[in-house]
Amino acid sequence: MSCWAVIVAAGRGDRAGLGVNKVFFPLRGRSVLGRCLDAIEGSARFDGAVVVLSEADEARFAELQRAEGPYGIVKRIVRGGKTRRDSVCNGLLALPREAAFVAIHDAARPFVSKNIIDATLDSAIKSGSGVISTPVVDTIKQVGQDGRVSSLDRNALRAVQTPQCFDCQLILKAHLRAREDGLSVTDDAMLFEHYYGDVTLVTTDDAAENIKLTTKKDFEAMEKPVVPEVRVGQGYDAHRLAEGRRLVLCGVEIPHDRGLDGHSDADVAVHALMDALLGALALGDIGRHFPDTDPKYKGADSMKLLEAVMAMVTERGFRVGNADITIVAQKPKLAGYMAQMKANIARGLNVDEDRVNVKATTTEHMGFEGEELGISSTAAVIICKQA
Repeated sequence: MSCWAVIVAAGRGDRAGLGVNKVFFPLRGRSVLGRCLDAIEGSARFDGAVVVLSEADEARFAELQRAEGPYGIVKRIVRGGKTRRDSVCNGLLALPREAAFVAIHDAARPFVSKNIIDATLDSAIKSGSGVISTPVVDTIKQVGQDGRVSSLDRNALRAVQTPQCFDCQLILKAHLRAREDGLSVTDDAMLFEHYYGDVTLVTTDDAAENIKLTTKKDFEAMEKPVVPEVRVGQGYDAHRLAEGRRLVLCGVEIPHDRGLDGHSDADVAVHALMDALLGALALGDIGRHFPDTDPKYKGADSMKLLEAVMAMVTERGFRVGNADITIVAQKPKLAGYMAQMKANIARGLNVDEDRVNVKATTTEHMGFEGEELGISSTAAVIICKQA
């Protein structure tokens, strides 16, 4: 089932007052159009995209590709028409015969998410159309020709955006008929409704973030520094030393007369780190996720368990900022193993080594660590919401 995108970028963007078509304007180091194409390609739902440009912008687009790197998703470039409706129709006519579904999207909406793309495309595949929309939060007044004002029920109103996804043959036929009829419309959903009587609206939790950049103030607002969500977590763990056990710390097996006792490999440092990550996510502790009553964790490699915790971090949209681990042990001496420990943890957290610190200390023979009865570890992490 072949899905394509038609990216409408043929407007002049006069209201933005930028002196150039707004889709070519840099936004946080990358053009608006480039960000839009990144989102389309990153969704992994499309076999290709057609970009609709004005004649004046064709050379600028070629320059942009050289500057930002080739846009692999773009298979064809077509020239826009006198109206948006004409431009979209030109884009639809450029689609390959095998294209079954199409997403028509304004290049001036560079923050479209995979979630929105999936929802609209899946709707089109199921019902023939899928248009992203948001509930109307303001009270809407309708002014009649006689000047009288009436209120509309906002609960029955939706504001529509792009992408607007359709069965390719249906929307192409509608556009060709509109061209013959001279039908004036403001979006493709309106045209689809006119000829087929119904369109399917969908909404998502992030639809409100799918904003359209229209005025200069929109661009100025986007350039303001964004403070990411930052969370801090701390963890602690301790295990008893026992004969007949391997001593594993930060994924490194260390020669010693005893190892740490536990259900898994008892890597006390990694356990503290996992607890810190789970704490930052407000997801409890490792006992909740990897109980020692579950036989599948018997002898488990703690670095593998760290992978599972990191999946929770990335699934929730976070990345690790840095991590600091302290191992408390009277013996053995750990200085010679620190470099490998640090490398293992950096790899497990998907960060560079300069974001990881691993250190060891003794207690001057005080406490259970000092008496060589066990080893403990603390860990602290910072995680940041990904932009």
